[in-house]
Amino acid sequence: MSAPTYTISELAQEFDLTTRAIRFYEDMGLLSPERAGPGGRVRVYSSRDRARLLLTLRAKRLGLSLVEAKDILDVYDSPRDTVPQLEKFLSVLGEHRRQLEAQLTEVQANLDDVREQERKARASLSRARRSAA
Repeated sequence: MSAPTYTISELAQEFDLTTRAIRFYEDMGLLSPERAGPGGRVRVYSSRDRARLLLTLRAKRLGLSLVEAKDILDVYDSPRDTVPQLEKFLSVLGEHRRQLEAQLTEVQANLDDVREQERKARASLSRARRSAA
């Protein structure tokens, strides 16, 4: 029995993507479908491509770049044991977490500034209303 294959339209529909997005992932080296038909114009995606697409979308949801996603997927494709794979994955996740924590700190500082400006504006408004009365 042959392994299942998928068309670009089937994957696009399954993952709620455009075919253009899938072709972009292919251009980035995340997917490598076989070619069939006249002039090799028809893309035939394997179960491996489908799994790589699923993992790419998970990486995106985590906020990883496509380059980071590709690095992780490429490590998993290598014939090495799982220790280097997991070390790479943890390294990428750790760096991403540090970036998110830095952004969170910056957002929290901005929120604190906004709250302070709101407090000052309310106090000024209150004084202006009392003066006008």
